[in-house]
Amino acid sequence: MRRNIGRRAFLGLAGTATVGAIATAACSRTPARKFEIQLSDAQWRQRLGNERFHILREAGTEPAFTSPLLNEHRKGTFVCAACNLPLFSSATKFDSGTGWPSFWNALPNAVVYNRDLSFGMIRTEELCRRCGGHLGHVFDDGPRPTGKRHCINGLALKFVPATGRAA
Repeated sequence: MRRNIGRRAFLGLAGTATVGAIATAACSRTPARKFEIQLSDAQWRQRLGNERFHILREAGTEPAFTSPLLNEHRKGTFVCAACNLPLFSSATKFDSGTGWPSFWNALPNAVVYNRDLSFGMIRTEELCRRCGGHLGHVFDDGPRPTGKRHCINGLALKFVPATGRAA
């Protein structure tokens, strides 16, 4: 006996499958790799505090326009808030208008990238090369000379002025 699936039933099944695929993709990041600095979640949380832990270790995102580093214009270096690895020079920082500190280039051997399929999008996640901390994402809509926009959570960074210690 042949059964016909009605249009409503078909659309309901298709919708359920789509929601399932999006939910799966929302959690889809490239598997973790080995990094030089390896700590337990408890050790990272103690070192970073809750807000930075959420950003750096759980790939969170801070609210736009909330980072004091957004308006940091002194000469210096932006370092990883988890391990102090130098990541970005102030010479490459620009105002992208997005609400997060943005840079058109990372320092050599500072970051690594992962394919990020979360939220139903294909993005390039940016991580600290040494500790694997989630920094943000890199996009192809930045200024010359690279055309890149490294859109970075301010809580993932600390600023070291050219003449001083981390702020």
